[in-house]
Amino acid sequence: AHMGRGLYYGSYAFRETWNIGVILLFTVMATAFVGYVLPWGQMSFWGATVITNLLSAIPYIGTTLVEWTWGGFSVDKATLTRFFAFHFILPFIILALAMVHLIFLHETGSNNPTGIPSD
Repeated sequence: AHMGRGLYYGSYAFRETWNIGVILLFTVMATAFVGYVLPWGQMSFWGATVITNLLSAIPYIGTTLVEWTWGGFSVDKATLTRFFAFHFILPFIILALAMVHLIFLHETGSNNPTGIPSD
């Protein structure tokens, strides 16, 4: 709803605010992804394999990205340690990005399409 409203009312014109918001969205999705993989049941393994194999479609660097994400060719302790570290640190990055997003909103002024006074 938040991004849909922004698209409808043209908030993408505020490039810095919009780009920070998009980065914030991707960071939240990355946090959810590594949290989803951590329990490491068969379905989460399958889901993680499908999602990370999408990276292999990127020309030139796709295979390298998949190997780096998994920590090698197989899933082992290094992979789980890496995902746990990401799952721990990403919420702090989300907090920082949210503050930067709010700062940019304050600087540019947010849209008020309904015209409700801010008093």
